[in-house]
Amino acid sequence: MIEARDTGSPGATPEGGQDFWPADKPEGDRKRPNRKILYGAGAAVAAVVVAVAAVVLLGGGDGGSAPKNVLPTAYTPDFSGEGFTRIASRDVDKRPITEAEALGGDAKTLASGKYSFTLAASNLTADCKSVTWGARLQGDLAKYGCSQILRGAYVSADKKYVGQFIVVNLASEDGVKQVQRDLDKATGAGWVRPLNPPGVPAFGAGFSAAYAKTYGHYAVVTWVERAGGVQPASLNEMIDVSLVIEKPADFVWGRLDLVGGGKRR
Repeated sequence: MIEARDTGSPGATPEGGQDFWPADKPEGDRKRPNRKILYGAGAAVAAVVVAVAAVVLLGGGDGGSAPKNVLPTAYTPDFSGEGFTRIASRDVDKRPITEAEALGGDAKTLASGKYSFTLAASNLTADCKSVTWGARLQGDLAKYGCSQILRGAYVSADKKYVGQFIVVNLASEDGVKQVQRDLDKATGAGWVRPLNPPGVPAFGAGFSAAYAKTYGHYAVVTWVERAGGVQPASLNEMIDVSLVIEKPADFVWGRLDLVGGGKRR
């Protein structure tokens, strides 16, 4: 792991230094991730650039024009799982996720501060391989009992930002942590394909940032970018957007309540 810096990703040419990469700052009762961490070395990044440049197919059959096998420019995992140990195993939380549960109701429109997002499309599948790429990631999804992947594509009211909300339902927290390690771009293990619905700025080209968190036996990933992959002035901007896109993860607290552990920290 190295401190996040310019990776040379397509469309991303940050001026670099600490003015771009954020300091640790809390926001309300929701904690920002610790200092952003970018995984990968120069050789790995170069390989990603070549791979993205070589791909001309549309992304994942979901519509929109974007590279098929894409990776975030910046990626930060959170392995702690604090507050969710009671649902660290799917044995106590066997009911499958539904789209209505996670992405219905208040999750259709998200707002915080100056940001407002609408759910443009969603997809829930029990075929985890069909919405991912990379043999190693797909192998670990099978090994650790991936039973569902839920994806939601969000677009801001002004269409300046797009975001992906992703939930991976695994058999245990151990599987969640392994998947988070796989999402490290330096491993070359693979990633989840973004949804690219018609009428929404295509997701995946240029600068993007992803944050993965441990919610018991669920891996929750938020992946955000400015429309068109335009580089933000500071990565703090991406953190703020990601916190809005993460809000549908509140459904997990309902799961926690059912097993008697629903006390928010």
